[in-house]
Amino acid sequence: MKLKLVLTTCAALFALGASAEANDLVFSSWGGTTQDAQKAAWAEKFMVSTGINVVQDGPTDYGKLKAMVEANGVTWDVVDVEGDYAAQAGPKGLLEKLDFAVIDKTKLDPRFVTDYSVGSFYYSFVIGCNVDAVAACPKSWADLFDTAKFPGKRTFYKWSAPGVIEAALLADGVAADKLYPLDLDRAFKKLDTIKSDIIWWSGGAQSQQLIASAEAPFGSVWNGRMTALEKSGVKVETSWQQNITAADSLVVPKGTKNRDAAMKFIALATSAQAQADMATATGYAPVNIESAKLMDPETAKTLPDQQTESQVNADMNYWAQHRDEIGERWYAWQAK
Repeated sequence: MKLKLVLTTCAALFALGASAEANDLVFSSWGGTTQDAQKAAWAEKFMVSTGINVVQDGPTDYGKLKAMVEANGVTWDVVDVEGDYAAQAGPKGLLEKLDFAVIDKTKLDPRFVTDYSVGSFYYSFVIGCNVDAVAACPKSWADLFDTAKFPGKRTFYKWSAPGVIEAALLADGVAADKLYPLDLDRAFKKLDTIKSDIIWWSGGAQSQQLIASAEAPFGSVWNGRMTALEKSGVKVETSWQQNITAADSLVVPKGTKNRDAAMKFIALATSAQAQADMATATGYAPVNIESAKLMDPETAKTLPDQQTESQVNADMNYWAQHRDEIGERWYAWQAK
């Protein structure tokens, strides 16, 4: 997702943890309304049940995490990361193996469970639109790439990650079950057709702002951000046609000094009620298979796990295997 800065000195690493006491558990996520919800649904309940203080940090930064581990100066205990990053980082020695004697993985969606990670929540890239700012809203990925029919700026996710490349291929007519292996030549050729009309968003809050202000009145965004916009009073339309699912994961950096507490935190965060509370607050789907029955039925039916008719599941394992090479080409293309 996101920032790829690398700290260059151990001193800088330790300074990051200076505000946290030795017995505090530090949780890093992406900020904004999502981390606010994680704090309320998970961290505050964890503090009450265990007496362990949870310090919020972020945004998650993969370069920083790697530098912490390599310098033996880990100051993050639990980190919310993208699913494909988790699948790659674990075997590379950057993550602790999870303790499934503490974390009940039998209640978790198996798509999002590895030796080193469990799902945090899962979401869909949908086509979001500010209804009051345009004559008509795009309904399909082909529509979003059609600048004649839908003129003006559109917004897409800035970072190399599942979502945009798949959308470009779907817009170009590739069948959902034929997406992988990704045809990068074809995807970038399609992206070239709208490149000058793209405004990139680097975080969820920015995507909300772009659509709300109509600087980019439509685009590819996380479904939960459209939920947040609607709650704020902006008149929006969300198209779930071929919505592209991806997931965030919870991981523990290798070398944490609070391993036992980290496992207990993840156990609570992935419990049925905690996941139901998080889903209700954000519009993202729970990873605990028992959470839906704890939610208001009207809310539950609006989540990504209920939008399956034309849903496209991004292949996290493919991305984990090809993350570096795709990223190299992605950023070179953006810089042209």
